[in-house]
Amino acid sequence: MVESKLHIGDIFVIVGYFVAVILVGIISSCRNRGSIGGYFLAGRSMHWIPVGASLFASNIGSGHFVGLAGSGAASGIGIAVFELNAIFILMMLGWLFVPVYIAAGVFTMPEYLRKRFGGQRIRIYLSVLALLLYVFTKISADLYSGAIFLTQALPELNLYVAIIILLAVAAIFTIGGGLTAVIWTDFIQTLIMIVGAFILMIMSFIEVGGYEALQKKFFEAWPNTTVNNWRNQSYPYAKCGIPPDNSWHLVRAADDGGLPWPGVMFGLTISSIWYWCSDQVIVQRALAAKNMANAKAGTLLAGYLKFLPMWLIVFPGMIARVLFPNKIACGDPDVCEEVCGSRSGCTNIAYPTLVLELMPPGLRGLMLAVMMSALISSLTSIFNSSSTIFTMDIWRRIHKNASEVELMIVGRLCVIVLVGVGIAWIPIVQNISELFHYIQAITSFLAPPVCAVYVLAVFWKRTNEPGAFWGLMVGLVVGLVRFIWEYVYPAVPCGEEARDEKPDVISKVHYLHFGILLCGITTIVTVLVSLLTEPIDDIHLQRLTFWTRFSTLRRIDLSEVENEKNPPPPPLERKTSIVDEPYESLPWYKKMCEWICGIEKMTGKEANTMSEAELRALEEKQTSIVEKTWVRRVLNINAVVLMTLAVFLWGFFA
Repeated sequence: MVESKLHIGDIFVIVGYFVAVILVGIISSCRNRGSIGGYFLAGRSMHWIPVGASLFASNIGSGHFVGLAGSGAASGIGIAVFELNAIFILMMLGWLFVPVYIAAGVFTMPEYLRKRFGGQRIRIYLSVLALLLYVFTKISADLYSGAIFLTQALPELNLYVAIIILLAVAAIFTIGGGLTAVIWTDFIQTLIMIVGAFILMIMSFIEVGGYEALQKKFFEAWPNTTVNNWRNQSYPYAKCGIPPDNSWHLVRAADDGGLPWPGVMFGLTISSIWYWCSDQVIVQRALAAKNMANAKAGTLLAGYLKFLPMWLIVFPGMIARVLFPNKIACGDPDVCEEVCGSRSGCTNIAYPTLVLELMPPGLRGLMLAVMMSALISSLTSIFNSSSTIFTMDIWRRIHKNASEVELMIVGRLCVIVLVGVGIAWIPIVQNISELFHYIQAITSFLAPPVCAVYVLAVFWKRTNEPGAFWGLMVGLVVGLVRFIWEYVYPAVPCGEEARDEKPDVISKVHYLHFGILLCGITTIVTVLVSLLTEPIDDIHLQRLTFWTRFSTLRRIDLSEVENEKNPPPPPLERKTSIVDEPYESLPWYKKMCEWICGIEKMTGKEANTMSEAELRALEEKQTSIVEKTWVRRVLNINAVVLMTLAVFLWGFFA
């Protein structure tokens, strides 16, 4: 058990961090609070710098600090391919997908499919699936990784109390201010994360003796149990705790058990397109940009920032193994259980160990603040996006007469429910091993069908609702079968034989390769069913596909045709108070309640209802994807430069 090493200076740094971030959140939340568009899309007024920083911060949570560093300690730099691959997919988001979403004028990704295909079953299915993915991968992974760090840093602090405090702060940010507060606090937290991790990286390289020394020493970082017994054939763990020979390769053999190159090139790309181009948490940040140019520039900034994790997280994880091989690289399950409480290995504590053992007082507190900011940043993003999906896509189906006030209150309550679910899942996520690969495996089992349908929806106008629905259904069944089949067999530590041998379809088909197969199956089903059923008329597809994004023709939404048979929910009722009493006559506690719910008094021009012409002009401005010529050229050149740098780095370490 690691004893607490927090100095009084660490405490001051942590307190100062929380005060600063909370103040920024409160101040920024006072803007864009009184409407659905303000709460969920920050009034579509964000500049490219906070958009790019929020894209990066929403992705890089405490799970990355623990998972990437842990995988780096276990098998070298290979895990960095997840970060380098994201650079290319971010360019697809900015140049291919966001223009369609903005032109369509949508709040959420399920809403886009509702406009594209009509009907409710696809939108509701994807909404529920998204919420399940958030709970079982993102929220659970962040809570688990945060629990690991807190357990190592503050063993005398009750784990549940610490996590409840973090969840409460994250919920306050989201409930109080909506996406504006989330994006601006993401911006501050990104700066803290980068500065703190950069300092630790420099100190780590100095401690290990430099880059060349790391290359040599990493292969020598064996635990004592392996060094003393590796020739002893009777010792079952003699070959455990040894770094793989390809630890310094990004491109690995097709039959590699960890990161086979076909899976990385194609399977990872499929999962990444789902995550970066159709996931509500990510796309919501790009949609909050004030115009198309700022959305593209935001994805560019996030792409440049994606070079950092390899140096700031993966390499420090490898250094932790070199400096503390008996703890990080333990090969004997009994030793591992004593060190970190897990028989499957202790590589997940690589980054926390480096922070606690290497950094001086003050800086140690800064890094603890970094980890908490990463956790809070990720959770606030998930809470806000989840509440958007539940409110706009599910609650309005349940209660068709919901007013805007009701929807905003429901959005806040949804956050509270998610917090409760997150706390309930703490005992379960603590038993998860191989955190980063676990997340990617779940993604490869569930995300490829969604990726296939979104790509077909955006780029092939012949895709229709029956094709998309049955493609999703077949993909879901196949994915769930593999998911259940995979985890029926428990994980077995190195050196121990499994009681039940896994069938070849599980043991020899890597999860990234399975993602390729699953995407192919979904695509085939979707295309065949679409070709065998009636196509969607062009009048319903204007500005809903990549090829019609600039169309000025009138679009008749499929929902309008369907509404002739089934009346839709009434327009949102614009109210300035939860109750019908005049705002001035309300008691102080009711005013405070309304402020928490974002329903504030509007006076003057704000209180006046906009005319139909003003509403039309505002809608045209927010759905415009026209860019100035010189701005478009600068952005395109930057995109080429960014991708060229990524190819060079990938080739250098290939």
